[in-house]
Amino acid sequence: MENKKTEIDIILPNFNSYEFIDKAVQSVLKQDFKNWKLIIVDDFSDIKTRKKIRKYAKLKKVKIYWLKKNKGAAYCRNFAISKSKSNYLAFIDSDDIWEKNKLRLQIQYMKKNNYDFTYTFYKTFGLKFKKVAPPTKLNFNDFIKNTSIATSTMMIKRKTAQGIKFTDTAICEDYYFKCKILKKIKFAYCLNNYLTKYRIRRDSLQSNKLKNFYWIWKINHKFNNLNFFQNLNSLFYISLNSVKKYGLK
Repeated sequence: MENKKTEIDIILPNFNSYEFIDKAVQSVLKQDFKNWKLIIVDDFSDIKTRKKIRKYAKLKKVKIYWLKKNKGAAYCRNFAISKSKSNYLAFIDSDDIWEKNKLRLQIQYMKKNNYDFTYTFYKTFGLKFKKVAPPTKLNFNDFIKNTSIATSTMMIKRKTAQGIKFTDTAICEDYYFKCKILKKIKFAYCLNNYLTKYRIRRDSLQSNKLKNFYWIWKINHKFNNLNFFQNLNSLFYISLNSVKKYGLK
């Protein structure tokens, strides 16, 4: 039986996702685990996108915050975390989709094993159709060589994420967030089920690898304090694992 207190706050940053937002939100509403609250932070989207999500504001389990100027995905996620009061945090991007049993299976997995941070297998769609099966567990040293924790697959104990923020960078704002948590708790663990569909678009992270590597290099240097050779090693293995996951194109 589920507790009366909301167990999972789901964080969804939204910006001009008119084409995709309905499918993302509907995949949350259809979850067979019901003890959740969805926090949408709209990052000053265009009018048609705002109209599209306004209908969800009337739902008791959905809270929408409307920003008055564009501040980026990192600000949106940090803001949502600051508004959270649940035991667990889950994340979904506005163009991704969850399977209906995602929350139930993942929270059961976390509680059974007393894990602080978990992620799942996922399937890509859009520009590429792949099945991605990340390692069974990842620590910080593993993760900076294999960034296979998709943000929309993550679930974290809220107390574990306390004080840890997404970086205010152009992209890869979630990379250091994961690094910081892994430094704090040692390991994240994988639930071996394909529970998330991760959309790859023309302007998405995986479709612009050079830009992605540039920002990871900067974050590794500035925030992870890696020296030149450690950073080079990190990017070499990230590149290698990216080819294994998504292919050369």
